[in-house]
Amino acid sequence: MIWYILIVGILLPQSLAHPGFFTSIGQMTDLIHTEKDLVTSLKDYIKAEEDKLEQIKKWAEKLDRLTSTATKDPEGFVGHPVNAFKLMKRLNTEWSELENLVLKDTSDGFISNLTIQRQYFPNDEDQVGAAKALLRLQDTYNLDTDTISKGNLPGVKHKSFLTVEDCFELGKVAYTEADYYHTELWMEQALRQLDEGEVSTIDKVSVLDYLSYAVYQQGDLDKALLLTKKLLELDPEHQRANGNLKYFEYIMAKEKDANKSASDDQSDRKTTLKKKGVAVDYLPERQKYEMLCRGEGIKMTPRRQKKLFCRYHDGNRNPKFILAPAKQEDEWDKPRIIRFHDIISDAEIEIVKDLAKPRLSRATVHDPETGKLTTAQYRVSKSAWLSGYENPVVSRINMRIQDLTGLDVSTAEELQKDEPDAFKELGTGNRIATWLFYMSDVSAGGATVFPEVGASVWPKKGTAVFWYNLFASGEGDYSTRHAACPVLVGNKWVSNKWLHERGQEFRRPCTLSELE
Repeated sequence: MIWYILIVGILLPQSLAHPGFFTSIGQMTDLIHTEKDLVTSLKDYIKAEEDKLEQIKKWAEKLDRLTSTATKDPEGFVGHPVNAFKLMKRLNTEWSELENLVLKDTSDGFISNLTIQRQYFPNDEDQVGAAKALLRLQDTYNLDTDTISKGNLPGVKHKSFLTVEDCFELGKVAYTEADYYHTELWMEQALRQLDEGEVSTIDKVSVLDYLSYAVYQQGDLDKALLLTKKLLELDPEHQRANGNLKYFEYIMAKEKDANKSASDDQSDRKTTLKKKGVAVDYLPERQKYEMLCRGEGIKMTPRRQKKLFCRYHDGNRNPKFILAPAKQEDEWDKPRIIRFHDIISDAEIEIVKDLAKPRLSRATVHDPETGKLTTAQYRVSKSAWLSGYENPVVSRINMRIQDLTGLDVSTAEELQKDEPDAFKELGTGNRIATWLFYMSDVSAGGATVFPEVGASVWPKKGTAVFWYNLFASGEGDYSTRHAACPVLVGNKWVSNKWLHERGQEFRRPCTLSELE
């Protein structure tokens, strides 16, 4: 059985809790085609309106010429019996036809199409999720707002810019989450773009209103006061700003009276400011994790690097690999992580992806509080389970893993379990080893990192990495705890094979030493 995960980066509209969340690249590309269809429908509507206006324009021009002539000599004009007849006909019939033309609604087709397609649109929750995802990428890859706004991301094929409205929206999402750190960053970016002359429906007053309060919430009272005064220069009657100004001045006066000296005051202020820049969802391991995602992990000493080799591996004289051995590369020494190169073909990858796409569903994690499987903000991916009997390609891949690792795949997980005690039901013991196929290249981001040892393994299409999760004694090797980094640009396909303890008794005998 092989597990296929599709991970999408950047914006993915990300509704981190919404069960119908757009996480697969297939769903995202469907939205692109939906929007293209709507644009075509809109252009058809515009063409119909233009045709209608062109007919009305011709009527107006013809009647303008006619009435200009008639009004110069009204009596002489209607004295002509044909002119008299045509005047009666125009006013009785033709002006009614013109009225009907003007009242004709050409939007029916567009509105109908829009109504049908709207059921597939992302909702408010999806939009907020996408904004949160962008903020997460910003933190993980240490990107400044200007870099993101100008679209200067590594490996991008289709450069895109953020408008003032976009920056303002990101700031508002952060503000709603009481994430004043990111609120300040994105409101300052919006203000900067306005100062540079960008035309926008968002005015500086609205930006400064959010910005000043976000700065105040982070403890920088001096800057909050300065920004509030700047807002009032633009809008002296702003009710909330006037109230904030009085409040800020009151707090500053109170602090000044309470502090024994100006130096104490500055010291206290600096202490408060040190809190700025800490994300609201900060975790103890997060800093190490983000550094590894950026490729800033522990660098091996030359002595350790000398122990890493590339080699040809024949699976312990396996007949399938004697004449065409697999290419093996050491990625890390402790724990030992091995990469197999050119181990899955492009054709096999496409078959596996085609099998997995129809059944992709949101990946879940174990909730320690409820004991149930649930979706999580930090794991926005989709997965599907494939069994060897479903397709000969899947079976062939399974056997390739068995031949190269020497481990029995018959006790591997065949079905996706939605229960926390899934392992017990399988009756095959713990996960002894992990085999991870990379089925796509990733333009930026998407590494698999091991925070305990500082290792980062980067995706490369057609390769696979392998490591043992347990020591030969059966004890867990906690140095193999790993996590996937978010994709910054592109999308990431991986397939994961978990091999279990049962059936490996003679293939990987137990040792007497606990940590061997």
